[in-house]
Amino acid sequence: MINASVFKAYDVRGLYPSEITEDLFHQLGRAFVAYLGPGKYAVTRDMRTSSPSLTAAFIDGARKQGGTVYDYGLLGTDQMYYAVAADKLDGGAQVTASHNPGEYNGCKMVRAEAFPLSGEAGIKEMKEMILAGSIPAAPATPGTVERREIMDRYIEHVLSFVDEASLKPFNVVLDAGNGVAGIVAPRLFDRLPCKTTRLCFEVDGTFPNHEANPLIEENRRDITAKVIAEKADIGIAWDGDADRVFFIDGTGEFIAGDFITALLAEAFLMKSAGETIIYDVRASYAVKEMVAKYGGKALMNRVGHAFIKRRMREENAVFGGEVTGHYYFRDNFYADNGFIPALMILDLMSKKGLSLRDLLKPLRERSFISGEINTKVANMDIAATKIAELKKRYADGNVYELDGVSAEFKDWHFNVRQSNTEPLLRLNLEGLTPEIMEKRRDEVLGIIRG
Repeated sequence: MINASVFKAYDVRGLYPSEITEDLFHQLGRAFVAYLGPGKYAVTRDMRTSSPSLTAAFIDGARKQGGTVYDYGLLGTDQMYYAVAADKLDGGAQVTASHNPGEYNGCKMVRAEAFPLSGEAGIKEMKEMILAGSIPAAPATPGTVERREIMDRYIEHVLSFVDEASLKPFNVVLDAGNGVAGIVAPRLFDRLPCKTTRLCFEVDGTFPNHEANPLIEENRRDITAKVIAEKADIGIAWDGDADRVFFIDGTGEFIAGDFITALLAEAFLMKSAGETIIYDVRASYAVKEMVAKYGGKALMNRVGHAFIKRRMREENAVFGGEVTGHYYFRDNFYADNGFIPALMILDLMSKKGLSLRDLLKPLRERSFISGEINTKVANMDIAATKIAELKKRYADGNVYELDGVSAEFKDWHFNVRQSNTEPLLRLNLEGLTPEIMEKRRDEVLGIIRG
C-alpha cells in the first residue's frame, strides 16, 4: 500500500523502506516518463545507503515506459539541474532526501531546462496515476540507459562566475556533512589559492559525524569550533545533496540566508547596475536596501523554488535568494546552486578587501532578525484560524497575503506562513533594534501559540 503523504509540494520523500520503496520508485520512473513523454532524461543519486537500489528501480521504470535514460551516477542535485539544461534533455531526477536524516530518501524531479515539477504541476499528476493504478501501458520497445559524465564541465561552469586570478588566499573551513559536497568541493577548492580545512568529506550516507542539515545549530558545532580554532576567515557548509550552502564568519557566528542574499545581490550589481533581484517574502529589509543602494530592482516573491524560478524567468532576474540557503542564478539556467555562492562570497571578500564579518557589519547594525521560528499546530484549520487572528490584530499596518500573512510597520515587520510539507506555522520577524525585535517576536508568538 503506497502512503500518499510521500508526495510533497516539491519532491517525493519519506522513510525507507516503510514509505519509500523500490516498487514505488519503479512506478515513479514510469509515471515520470508517462507525464513528460518518451524523451531523454538525466538520473543522478545522492550517497544514502538506499539510493543505489532506488535509483536502479526508477531507471528501470523510466526505461520500461520508453524513456532514454542517461545515468550520471553519484552527484548532487545541482549537477542534475546542470546536466538537464546543459545537455538539453527533456527532464531529470535526483534520488535524494536532501537534508533529512539517513533513514529518509526521496526524489526531486524537473522538466526541460531544469524547471521543477511540483505538487501544483507534475507531482500531482504522477501521484494520481500511481495511486489509481492508471499509468498508461508501456510501449512494446523499452528505452535505453547510458552512463554519462558531467563533472568536468560542471566545475568549469561554476568557476566561470568568478575571476580565479583575483581570489585571495583565505583561510577557509569546509564541512561537506558526509554528503555529495565531498565529491564536488575538492574539485573546486583544489583550483583556488585558499588554505582549506576539510570536515566530513568522506561521502557516507550513514552520516557518522552529524546530519547534513546546517540550519540546525548542533550540526554546525564542528565547523564553528574549527573556524575559531583555525582563526579562519570563513566557514562554508552544505546540506546532503549540496544544493544549499551556509556560511559562518571568522568569529564562528552563523550568517542568515537573507544577509547572504544581500551580499550576493551586491556582487551582481557591482558588475551590472540596474539588474533585477528576486527575494522571498520572509527576508530582511537588508536585501531591498542593498539592491536600492546599487540602483537595482528588488522584487518580493512567495517562498518555494518553483515560484522563484518562474518569477526569475518572467522578470529576467540575474539572481534570486531564499532565507533557507537556496540561491538562484540566471546564468545557471535560473536554477539554484550550492557552490556558485561559496565562490562569489570569496570573490566579494577579495574585491572589497574585507572579511565576511566586515562585509556584514552595515547589515547587522540595522537589521535584527528572529530567524525562522516554527510552531506545531494540530491541523491546517487551526493554522488558518491563527493567520486570520494575526490579520485582524495587525490590521493597522501594511498587511498583505503574498504567502501566508505579512504586516509592515515603520520599525518592524513579520511574515507568518504555513509549511508546505508539515503541520507548522513559520514566523520570520525583523526589528530596527534588538529590543523591538524581541518584544514583537514574543507578541506574535503569543498569538500563534495562545
